Amino acid sequence: MRLQHLKLFIGVGIIGCGFLVQSARGQNSATLDTDGTAHVTRVIHPPATISAEAQKWLDSLRHNVAHDSSLEERRKRTDEWRVRQSAVAKKLFPVNIQERMIGGVRCDVITPLETPEANKNRVLINLHGGGFNSDSGSLIEGDPIANLAKIKVVSVYYRLTPENPFPAAVDDVVAVYKELLKTYKPKNIGIFGTSAGAILTAEATVRFKQLGLPSPGALGIFSGTGDFSRAGDSLMLYTLNGFPGDLDVIDPTQPNRGEYVVKTDPKDPVLSPLFADWKGMPPALLVTSTRDILLSGTTMLHRKMLAAGDDAELVVFEALPHAFWYHFEMPETTECLGIMAGYFERKLGH
Repeated sequence: MRLQHLKLFIGVGIIGCGFLVQSARGQNSATLDTDGTAHVTRVIHPPATISAEAQKWLDSLRHNVAHDSSLEERRKRTDEWRVRQSAVAKKLFPVNIQERMIGGVRCDVITPLETPEANKNRVLINLHGGGFNSDSGSLIEGDPIANLAKIKVVSVYYRLTPENPFPAAVDDVVAVYKELLKTYKPKNIGIFGTSAGAILTAEATVRFKQLGLPSPGALGIFSGTGDFSRAGDSLMLYTLNGFPGDLDVIDPTQPNRGEYVVKTDPKDPVLSPLFADWKGMPPALLVTSTRDILLSGTTMLHRKMLAAGDDAELVVFEALPHAFWYHFEMPETTECLGIMAGYFERKLGH
């Protein structure tokens, strides 16, 4: 494993981020400008606190840096990766998959090969990641949880941006949820997602409350955020791969005006659930990692839930970047998926 040298310029008015390999031992330093901008140099050695498989994966990310591309290219690249990794997921976590329309929305119904009697009245809704403009993980997320929890998973292919900005995706989740409520008790329905899907999980839950719908039994918010009005610290420190790759210049005082948000008020309580009333919301498991681009967003949403008196658990994995549980070769992924599946087994129906 090579020595990793990271030079960061962080704070208001970020300058940029570089990542390179260095054989000589570097120096650690930090200086502050009068406006609070921090210029930080750190030499990051391969972490001894994670598995050898995770260390190998981190090292591989140096060679797997995505460059700016058109939406068409991004979707093509994402779809190719998703198809490959979905095949791996189904081999490791065998399930039955059937495409269905639920509430007028295309879904995959993912069923365990064997469902215990106690779980036949339970169902999970999965909302995939992909930045709201592509599908990076529908079956990659749904297959393992269905297999491990032995609970049916409905993976929702919600409408994507830029063709369908907020609140189209939320409306699709509401439609699926309403349809499932005709068959399942709300306490027996769980909702989970990664990245964009984690954000959408929180957004949809707030929308259910606005509409007077009964709350689901449990939530899984796996690397998300609840605030489009400002950037958290981790967005200014990390890329999707943690340290490698280009780091966008972000003004933390400015709201996100991307293709998902468009003209919606960034503090709208559905778009940004951090500004919603969370009192009496369902139990929630939040998962992130210390090099996750959405580490800040996930932890701040967790604090919001705790402040409201909700039952909210937070698990933070060591030294891994965004959505590492998409990669099945690591013991950390096995552990993480077990935590996620076990949570729904414990919480649904109680």
